[in-house]
Amino acid sequence: MNEFLVLQWLKALHIAFMVAWFAGIFYLPRIFVYHAESSEPAVHEQFKIMERRLLYFVTPFAILTIIFGFGIIWIYGADWFRMSGWLHMKLVLVLLLVLYHAYCFVLLADFKNNRNRRSGKWYRVFNEAPVILLFAIVLLAVLQP
Repeated sequence: MNEFLVLQWLKALHIAFMVAWFAGIFYLPRIFVYHAESSEPAVHEQFKIMERRLLYFVTPFAILTIIFGFGIIWIYGADWFRMSGWLHMKLVLVLLLVLYHAYCFVLLADFKNNRNRRSGKWYRVFNEAPVILLFAIVLLAVLQP
């Protein structure tokens, strides 16, 4: 396979797994909202199952997104990486997204152990962070300022 075709496959897989990752990372905090606002123990148990399954389901998508992204960087080469200021900013934003994702595991553990102290309103605001990161990451990748 030639380098161009490999690059196209890497880009396609990077985008596909990124979309799947974001779908889950958008939905999980919404479940947290409902969980935080519910007062029914049976409903809490159902939310615990949903939260755990979703977070563990989307985590491989996050990993694959990052792997294919670094594959793209590898194909373009070290000179391109050094000269791409927009890419450095994108990687910082991706790191923030990874930290957000990791923090979801902390929140998951709090809910699992009935230690949640945050309101549904807090989770609604928390739910907006990946939207902002997505817009910024896409704009940097497409516009490459």
